[in-house]
Amino acid sequence: MGDLRFYVDESLMGLGKALSSARTDTVYPSHPRFPQVRLGAEDEQWIPIVATAGLIAIIRDRKVFTRWWENDLIIRHRLRLIHIAVKRDLSNWENLRLLVRHWDRIEEVVERDEPPPWRLKVLQNGVELVPVAATKVTGKRPVRG
Repeated sequence: MGDLRFYVDESLMGLGKALSSARTDTVYPSHPRFPQVRLGAEDEQWIPIVATAGLIAIIRDRKVFTRWWENDLIIRHRLRLIHIAVKRDLSNWENLRLLVRHWDRIEEVVERDEPPPWRLKVLQNGVELVPVAATKVTGKRPVRG
């Protein structure tokens, strides 16, 4: 598992499969080389596993940074994130094109080995490294049943 670098969240499964077929360092939920995260795993389940494995998560979820309990998990487990942060949902193809267009810059940031947690926002016109800070949002954590 030492050669794995990237984990693609289930919400981007098509992108994850495309990347893992082109790159041997990329996995997604239930990938044969990373069975620790199963399909359907909640963020609260996969975040600690992915962070502990030292992988960089590729996500699309805009709300993970405003839900205090998930943001807290990111901070506590020192997760590194590549966040596709465009204003609309993209197709698998559009997500792949966006990442490939900015991949050299993404690699530059990853190679700098910034202390986690951090979020690399991938935008249409570039990337932006943002530290993950405690959220000011409060409220009850939903109970899952």
